[in-house]
Amino acid sequence: MYVEKKIKATPSRSEGENTVKPADQAIHRWYRFVLSFPPHLVRSYLEDFNIGTDDIVLDPFCGTGTTLVECKKLGIPAVGVEAMPIMHFASSVKTDWHCNPNSILEASSEVRRQTDITLNAKSRERLASLNDEQNRLLITDSVSPLPMHKLLVLRDGINSFKDSKQVFSHLNLALAKSAVQDASNLHFGPEVGVRKKKEDTNVVESWIERVEEMAFDLDTIKDKAQVPSKVLLADARDVSTKIEPHSIKCVITSPPYPNEKDYTRTTRLESVLLGFLTNREDLRDLKQSLMRSNTRNVYVKDDDDSWIESSERILNLAQSIENRRIELAKTSGFEKNYHRVTRLYFGGMKRHLSNLRSILAPGAKLAYVVGDQASFFRIQIKTGQILAEVAESLGYQVKRIDLFRLRKATATGEQLREEVVILEWSGKES
Repeated sequence: MYVEKKIKATPSRSEGENTVKPADQAIHRWYRFVLSFPPHLVRSYLEDFNIGTDDIVLDPFCGTGTTLVECKKLGIPAVGVEAMPIMHFASSVKTDWHCNPNSILEASSEVRRQTDITLNAKSRERLASLNDEQNRLLITDSVSPLPMHKLLVLRDGINSFKDSKQVFSHLNLALAKSAVQDASNLHFGPEVGVRKKKEDTNVVESWIERVEEMAFDLDTIKDKAQVPSKVLLADARDVSTKIEPHSIKCVITSPPYPNEKDYTRTTRLESVLLGFLTNREDLRDLKQSLMRSNTRNVYVKDDDDSWIESSERILNLAQSIENRRIELAKTSGFEKNYHRVTRLYFGGMKRHLSNLRSILAPGAKLAYVVGDQASFFRIQIKTGQILAEVAESLGYQVKRIDLFRLRKATATGEQLREEVVILEWSGKES
């Protein structure tokens, strides 16, 4: 069985380890999920695992494509899997380098011309806005009325290029980034919230700057456009029928943590703006397709916890959380679900790792970036250690656990480990 001595001793690292270095900004800056890991971490494990251009790398929780982009830059074929449509879209665009830089600049110039005409002509008319159902999906005051009006007019201008698929997608990704970073009142720290309102902002010019960044980056990396990279819109717990058997030589990924963060909330504005979410039914369907990592996407019929019925450590951990809730006399639905989230999360990860085995090549190396949690009731969740035990029960060999960085818990300020669990697949199931 996996034991503590397999943890590799590494120096403590700081919060700064999770930043994107200036030299790495190309492509990654197009749109980056706030909780993404950095490009240099991907490179370090590609080198550590001796991965070359004849290998295929998989990121089964690819988010906004950090692993895929780094692989493409290095000439390494890669496959991503992502269940959230907005992030699947972002990864797909960020790995599509066939778009002609001049084409998106010309298109953006025409969109700006159309948008300026419309904004000037309608400056005294009623402001454009989302419909009631869409507004109910947003965090209150995500965007002030005038910037939202400008975003919607700009979106209409971009829609005139919807028949030019590559240009259209790139222009929309620039809109997503500009909406969040330039036009919105949102802040991320790491929870999403609302800061002082921006009553107005130059939405169109900010968007143009984002498009110009894209064009510049595309021109600098055009020699790697042919490197294979694809992104599947799928559930990471069920990928074995979508990828060729025994084809994956390396996995580098960061799954959700059992940390009570609602990832759909973090990307809500751009998901609604680009039409990936239109009503509460869409949101419910999306949450049901995701790994269970927070109480906002737990449902009565969930059964991933059946995968860990024989794991005493996980069951005891969940019971400790429930006992603590009872001790504190907490009775809300959220509080009653926390112990269940713990079981569902690790059950979902076991289901994922089990399903993954048939597509891994013998000797495949895997790196899972995960973080310890203090839990809502201050019961420590050693995510990396538990994941290592789950993997070992399925026949994976646990090589080591590297310390990536130390971070402060949001609620308590205590230092928590963010680790990289290193696994190897022999090709034989336990």
